[in-house]
Amino acid sequence: MILGNKRTRESFDQNWMFHLGDLPIMHAVKGGMTGGLTDCEQIAEGEWLKIAYFDEREPSVMNDREWKSIDLPHDWCVEGNYVNDGGKVKHHKSHGYLPVGIGCYRKVFEIPMEDLGKKLSIEFDGVMRNCTVWVNGHLMGTHQSGYTGFCYDITDIARYGDEGKNVIFVKVDARDYEGWWYEGCGIYRHVWLDKTDRLHVGRHGTYVTTPVVGKDEATVNVSTNVHNEHPHDVNCIIKTLIEDGTGQIVASSSENITIQRDSQTDVETVMTLMEPMLWSPEKPYLYEVITEVYDANEKEVMDVYRTPLGVRTIEFTADRGFYLNGEQYLIKGTCNHQDFAGVGVALPDQVTEYKIKLLKSMGCNAYRCAHHAPSPELLDLCDRMGMLVMDENRKLDISPDGIADLKEILYRDRNHPSIILWSMENEEILEGTILGARMLETMSRITRAIDPTRLTIACMNHGWNDGGYSNSVDITGYNYGQREDQYLIDHEQFPDRIMIGSESTSCTTTRGIYENDDVKGYCSSYGDQIPEWSCSHEKSWQDVVNHPHLTGIFVWTGFDYRGEPTPYEWPCIGSHFGIMDYCGFPKDAYYFYKAAWTEEPVVHILPHWNWPDKIGQEIDVWAYSNCETVELFVNGHSLGEKSVDRNSRMEWKVCYAPGELTAIGKIAGKEITRKGVTTTGTPDRIRLELDKNEVKANGTDIAMIKVSLLDYLGKVVPTADNEIMFTIEGPGKILGVGNGDPSSHEPDKENRRRAFNGHCLVIVQANKEPGDIVIRATSVSLQAAVAVIRVE
Repeated sequence: MILGNKRTRESFDQNWMFHLGDLPIMHAVKGGMTGGLTDCEQIAEGEWLKIAYFDEREPSVMNDREWKSIDLPHDWCVEGNYVNDGGKVKHHKSHGYLPVGIGCYRKVFEIPMEDLGKKLSIEFDGVMRNCTVWVNGHLMGTHQSGYTGFCYDITDIARYGDEGKNVIFVKVDARDYEGWWYEGCGIYRHVWLDKTDRLHVGRHGTYVTTPVVGKDEATVNVSTNVHNEHPHDVNCIIKTLIEDGTGQIVASSSENITIQRDSQTDVETVMTLMEPMLWSPEKPYLYEVITEVYDANEKEVMDVYRTPLGVRTIEFTADRGFYLNGEQYLIKGTCNHQDFAGVGVALPDQVTEYKIKLLKSMGCNAYRCAHHAPSPELLDLCDRMGMLVMDENRKLDISPDGIADLKEILYRDRNHPSIILWSMENEEILEGTILGARMLETMSRITRAIDPTRLTIACMNHGWNDGGYSNSVDITGYNYGQREDQYLIDHEQFPDRIMIGSESTSCTTTRGIYENDDVKGYCSSYGDQIPEWSCSHEKSWQDVVNHPHLTGIFVWTGFDYRGEPTPYEWPCIGSHFGIMDYCGFPKDAYYFYKAAWTEEPVVHILPHWNWPDKIGQEIDVWAYSNCETVELFVNGHSLGEKSVDRNSRMEWKVCYAPGELTAIGKIAGKEITRKGVTTTGTPDRIRLELDKNEVKANGTDIAMIKVSLLDYLGKVVPTADNEIMFTIEGPGKILGVGNGDPSSHEPDKENRRRAFNGHCLVIVQANKEPGDIVIRATSVSLQAAVAVIRVE
């Protein structure tokens, strides 16, 4: 009988204080608990005691006005103001013209006396970057990378019960950067307080594989790393269970072991899973492996550790591409940075879920984490929702820190069925060199040793055939291999090379814009602003369709992101590469992929039909569809019917006249779907559309609200840019706003936003109290809108 489980994972996200700017560190704090309280020029002794030690024998002289209360995740960079420095700092352009800097965090917390004797750890999922942590004045360590997690054992330095309160102090120096895109600043991922018995499964302590998968049964191997941190030997029982999607136990195993004091051991278990349900993006069926650690008498459970299990087979071939569960499977992927409107890189889990839903709705089945390790929550969602993942190491680096970061990714992520590839690097300058090949080979060997079930890849933009570099990984990634048909030429020369379009397209467009604007920094949705290294959406996808050896594609990018405002500079502060803008609003190219990648009937036309200055002039009209034919009408007059190539587009020259443009998609001569665009009036009213009407009263749940400006007939005005004011009542707050305008300098953390081409976005977060959140959107001379969100 199970009497209890001593493992708990508590969210450590709430009730932090944040100070923007540097605080000088005293010698005592730098060195831990020893040293004198001297050499502090700016902060008084009592203040440092309050900040770092929480020693209540000293009076607090801390200036609370310089600190603000925040909850995590937190990105202080997105709260700043855009700065045009005239090119003095090269990184500012690629980062999105938002200054970085130094920030400090502190949190006071209590640990009950009953936790004395347990093992306590604080786990950081990600801090951007150069993060130094003190607990109760003791220096725990420094972690440089902003993309990998890290953990500190605070068992011995914690204060329990009446011993007093605890304080954690975190200093973040984000001035150095890892990438050439917007990276944010601060503790932008979750933090956890983990508590276990001293007999427990280790951190990232299980490794689950399915070496044999058949229709009737699958072999499941489970390797479990168990720690005994007691000062004596321990006899224990390790039980391993497999639970299906309904909560039923479908396989089990048990083993008695003895673990010597202050040591660890690996327990190997082999089980058979009968008639396994297979995991795929279309049917993401998940099992769960449950590891239970009991005392020798099996009367008390000391630890319970859970691991996701998705049963599937993957295979990459040089001539036929990728196979999933024994069937040829085209990879329809996108590359994605992690930032989003309103929140920067500090994404609540529901925003990440929202992004994946939007990608899947488009037909996307694969997600490349570009160019860094993902958050744990993103991988959990990809497992559960069904999305293949290329998990990417930040850079080519064989330093001790670089190897440690690579290993952290591998050990943390290797149980996720969604992951199909380990990416070692992206577009490194040493690609195609002998030196680079040696470094890459070392990283690949480390990866294969930790997880031999998946292949390694380097995402390269040059040097594919030089220095033996491509031979140091299992798969050669072609970033923009469509340039001069590099990946087609190389296939003839190296027929045994496995290839994939690891990064493609980079076609710059701005949502709702149909003429290039060099002053405002906008790119036409016709896609004629194509950088020299890239190509159109149609070209990159057609290459994959026509050449199966290319395996698939990862389009750059699924969403716009801050920074990299190619082809412009200031005032443009965001990218144009996305299939969707950074609010998740679809651009026209979204419907090209939806037509090519899904079987849902699609017909889409562009541009909008508000052109008062072009009456009588020819307008280029494009259509995307996956029907058999599309017939185009202008004000009821047919302009003819055209056959559909779902991997391309249809074009018409249409003499503009106000009214309605309608495209009808047909199969076997019958109308299946239609899309119309109408000349609208001026903005008359506001409409609010919620992605959900109810949220949980947990202090973290999110509702996404799309704001649209309509004319008097209820049609979206595609050029409207009115400023919208938001007010909120009830148990919630406005977390952020956005509009998808890559040249907007409006702050994301205010309760107002201009619409951009008819739309903007407001993100609402629930408090912990139940009730109704009432959101009101108002604008001068427009009819207001109200939305109600139930918090339960």
